[in-house]
Amino acid sequence: MLSGILVFNQKGENLIFRAFRSDCRPRLADVFRIQVISNSQVRSPVLTLGSTTFSHVKHENIYLVAVTKSNANAALVFEFLYRLTALGKGYFGKFDEEAVKNNFVLVYELLDEILDFGYPQNTDADILKMYITPDNLSSAIRSSPSHPNASSDSSKITMQATGAQSWRRADIKYRKNEAFVDVIEDVNLLMSGTGTVLRADVNGQIVMRAYLTGTPECKFGLNDQMVVDGGSSTDKEGPMGSRGGASKATRAAAGSVTLEDCQFHQCVQLGKFDTDRTISFVPPDGEFELMRYRAIENVNLPFKVHPIVREVGTTKVEYSIAIKANYGNKLFATNVVVKIPTPLNTASIIPRSSQGRAKYESEINCIVWKIARFTGQSEYVLSAEAQLTSMTNQKAWSRPPLSLNFSLLMFTSSGLLVRYLKVFEKGNYSSVKWVRYMTRGGSYEIRF
Repeated sequence: MLSGILVFNQKGENLIFRAFRSDCRPRLADVFRIQVISNSQVRSPVLTLGSTTFSHVKHENIYLVAVTKSNANAALVFEFLYRLTALGKGYFGKFDEEAVKNNFVLVYELLDEILDFGYPQNTDADILKMYITPDNLSSAIRSSPSHPNASSDSSKITMQATGAQSWRRADIKYRKNEAFVDVIEDVNLLMSGTGTVLRADVNGQIVMRAYLTGTPECKFGLNDQMVVDGGSSTDKEGPMGSRGGASKATRAAAGSVTLEDCQFHQCVQLGKFDTDRTISFVPPDGEFELMRYRAIENVNLPFKVHPIVREVGTTKVEYSIAIKANYGNKLFATNVVVKIPTPLNTASIIPRSSQGRAKYESEINCIVWKIARFTGQSEYVLSAEAQLTSMTNQKAWSRPPLSLNFSLLMFTSSGLLVRYLKVFEKGNYSSVKWVRYMTRGGSYEIRF
């Protein structure tokens, strides 16, 4: 697999050189410095010179480089490099040149632990922190046979590192057992000036915060029906209360909802998902991303924008922008920001709006319309008149699309619904579960 790992700063100084095989020679550091760092024309993250391949990623102000001699799996190499950056941030807070220089001994220890003869091993920061700590002296004391807790600590580490649930310890305790579920969606839209939807999709994720005692098993259900590759199952549980690794790509239809490219956290038992379409898992402690998905069909657009922009000769542009909320009148969006482009030769604009505040920002050539609270089913209008300066070489205005950003609670553009979350634990304790929906404006653009 990997012959070595190298870390450079932006100047090309070699901060870390760790060879795992004899074919990784120190001169390879000079080759990478000359051929990649000093060569501004190199754009590819993969460079092969002779029998040596350099795969690198740039993070903060450092280069992380994997050296391979054989025909290695490139996807696995880059996955490891990204896991290495996440591990560095988990240990040092920020994985940059300063962190590497201040903790180079610990970096070498981590590399020796997560790579065995060049083959990636466990890269979970929570597991590694159990026996690799910044305080090397205390770590050595704890691992000493004469230390009174050495045998118990060693057994816990062994069980955690080799067990089936490496993401969770068994001795977690809470006074109050709670689980919070956030369904967060970014809705993307590109609409033509005539109102035709050119592109509409949703990027969603389900984020869970689990504060549960022991090793509970959770079962998660979405919508009334879920169909995957022709199979189906019906969930008969009631709805939940609401408040204001391993991955798998699938295509699922949940009632009238179609989800694509579903990716799950490694704690999810994919075998059960394939069998009965339930998401069953033992959750990590604290916050984690349970699921990620996309939706491209039947996207519910929270806002309808009707822009009218009229150029009057070469000295004036008239605006009339109407925005209507398509969600229920009991809901409201917050931090709504509409950016309306203006010509580059705009001299002055006086905008007038029926709600919120609008002003012209010359540095970004936009009218910025801010509405703190946008109640459902409401419609607000902005009108403005832009005065333009005369130009020697008059060019046609390209008319960039206007953009919309917002946050909307208790609404999902995909129609995804959390039907239930059950918690099973041998202690048979009661737990409190909450679910919150949040839809945000991703790339929400309307041409005019």
